[in-house]
Amino acid sequence: MPIKIPNRLPAVKRLESENIFVMTETRAVKQDIRPLRLMFVNLMPTKVATETQILRYLSNTPLQIEIDLVHMDSHESKNTSKEHLLTFYKTFDQVRHKKYDGMIITGAPVENMEFEEVDYWDELCEIMEWSKKNVTSTFHICWGAQAGLYYHYGIKKHALDKKMFGVFEHSVNRTTSKLMRGFDNSFYVPHSRHTTVLREDIEKVKQLEILSESDEAGVYIVFTKAGKQIFVTGHSEYDATTLHDEYVRDLDKGLDIEMPKNYYPNDDMTKPPMMRWRSHASLLYSNWLNYFVYQITPYNIDEIK
Repeated sequence: MPIKIPNRLPAVKRLESENIFVMTETRAVKQDIRPLRLMFVNLMPTKVATETQILRYLSNTPLQIEIDLVHMDSHESKNTSKEHLLTFYKTFDQVRHKKYDGMIITGAPVENMEFEEVDYWDELCEIMEWSKKNVTSTFHICWGAQAGLYYHYGIKKHALDKKMFGVFEHSVNRTTSKLMRGFDNSFYVPHSRHTTVLREDIEKVKQLEILSESDEAGVYIVFTKAGKQIFVTGHSEYDATTLHDEYVRDLDKGLDIEMPKNYYPNDDMTKPPMMRWRSHASLLYSNWLNYFVYQITPYNIDEIK
């Protein structure tokens, strides 16, 4: 997918080195088509890494995409430079007048806090409410999925006895869903979280359907019947070494952390991790963009309802 992103965004060089087609602003202005407009609400502290991970999987269709990177104005980022935020990011107030074909809300390392205790919770709620009338489809990731399920449907998150950490096998509940089109019966997804949502809570909400889950990791993809909102509890966007980096970080902090499951060959962390979720991740993002953004959104973006 030709992704229209700022020429100097750090992700550009990394993606081009991976032979991923990235369309910079200079080239995009020469094409006389309406690109899909996506709003990317990045709540992760490692914003540059997350930008690269997500943009990588938005590059798998022939559609042109225009990205607006958005950060929380009510939160001061400690891990991303102010220069980077000022250069490449906008606040919600700067984009609230627009309409978007799609929106992505990332995870955030605030799971052990109550939603209302998060300093940018009110601002995020405002964005989620605004999205009902101004975004065709919203894709929520990990804590962002838990936040969306809680805000829109009152579904609570629950603390786990220990961190859900590793790469887990998943199954497809409904193969006729367009979001799951092309998926194998069994596929793998990375998870890294301290909380979860329960199947029995989701089943009480008639608007929601569980499209995929894992015997060990629990609910994975929750879907509103029209695809207006999609909630993904895992991290299909992760790089091959992301779980390794998190594991080493926690070990260095002296935390009581178990080795990520089904990740290192023979559980030997000196060996390169096994990357076995790339094709599933690519398919998930391309299906979302094609069937629930591009095929549904009006040509005149101002007609989004």
